[in-house]
Amino acid sequence: MADKKKDPEEEQGLPVNIPEEIKGGVYTNFASFNHTPNEFVFDFVFVHQREGELVSRVITSPAHAKAILFALKENIDRYEEKFGEIEEADADIDTPGMIH
Repeated sequence: MADKKKDPEEEQGLPVNIPEEIKGGVYTNFASFNHTPNEFVFDFVFVHQREGELVSRVITSPAHAKAILFALKENIDRYEEKFGEIEEADADIDTPGMIH
């Protein structure tokens, strides 16, 4: 029997309204992360043919940024356990990536 994928609200026990215009999500292949003493800013960009377009900006508290880090690490570990190790992208200039 296939694993049933849970909705975010089932997973968290919190009803979440997802506006129609963002239900499909956005694709990103470049990210930039910046911070001040009070907040972290995550910029997600789609880069194509040496031009980039900001597709999403997330601004959050330092504590929540750290919680996101741990949740992402946990999910990557589970992914690699199931599907194998994720290869890191080459850092050459033609390959989008991320700025710290």
